[in-house]
Amino acid sequence: MIARTMPTIMEAAARAVPGFHRGELMTILKRVLPIFLAAQFCVASAETRPPNQIVGTWHVVTAQVDPDGRNQPAYGDRPRGLLVFTEDLHFVEVLTDSTIPAFASNVRGQGTPEENRAAMAGSIGFFGTYTVDKDGAFSGNRVDGSTFPNWIGQVRTRKDLRLVVEGDRMTEHFQRPDGTRILIVWQRVLR
Repeated sequence: MIARTMPTIMEAAARAVPGFHRGELMTILKRVLPIFLAAQFCVASAETRPPNQIVGTWHVVTAQVDPDGRNQPAYGDRPRGLLVFTEDLHFVEVLTDSTIPAFASNVRGQGTPEENRAAMAGSIGFFGTYTVDKDGAFSGNRVDGSTFPNWIGQVRTRKDLRLVVEGDRMTEHFQRPDGTRILIVWQRVLR
């Protein structure tokens, strides 16, 4: 089809741009047309890519830790938390135990050792970047910042972190380096 329309395009261009000869137009079109077609193909490919399955805001439903086969609440009996995945492949996750009492002091840095221990053990906050595969499913993340400094710089793959989306529910399967398994169920926040 392109071969049949090329003379028509060149003739129209020659009429529209006085002073150009057919040979010059052919040279220009030979150089520009492949770039134009490649750009159109890239746009078409991007439009047909499956949607990112995890993008959006999620709130925690349950969080369980399973050391040695025991099923225990990971962040108390009433965990609270949000997990946000942005379209530009960034994430932020915050999980807290809603039963942790307030500090006696209103100054965050002046908690007692017991208050600090409870707050650290009962909450986590971290952020970074993530990837999805060709099907739009989660394929890994990198932690850029965390309230637990040891996680900073860690890269997680599906080997130690899997996110399975079924409708507006997502199940997180995470295995800590020590082998402890965590299971968190998330619900998509709808507008």
